[in-house]
Amino acid sequence: MPQMIFVNLPVKDLETSKDFFAKLGYSFNPQFSDERTACLVISDTIFAMLLEEERFKDFTKKDIADAAASTEVILALSADSREKVDELADAALANGGSPANEPQDLGFMYGRSFQDPDHHMWEVIWMDPSAVEEQG
Repeated sequence: MPQMIFVNLPVKDLETSKDFFAKLGYSFNPQFSDERTACLVISDTIFAMLLEEERFKDFTKKDIADAAASTEVILALSADSREKVDELADAALANGGSPANEPQDLGFMYGRSFQDPDHHMWEVIWMDPSAVEEQG
């Protein structure tokens, strides 16, 4: 069985977060969701657990970072093409996300970033497969 990752993210309004990610084309696994938690399916092995802040506090003794004021994590997702990078970033910005950083275009690598409604930073990156092969 391949290893999976479940990234846990605190959210202020679960329905707003679910609506945002659904508009980006993602689905949710109801088996791992309830009225305070939503399991965002990114791929067969990558999930983001969106937890209402009070529920998130059940898992840590630390304060929850204010993602609007500081960066607690940058979540980077790969994309199959430059066009797919633009599609996802444009959809995020059109549906309640906000800009994060300027686009990066290094020729062999292209990326854009956005913040979700809770200010978590997401990057979407495409790398030219031939450039990756040359590095190997």
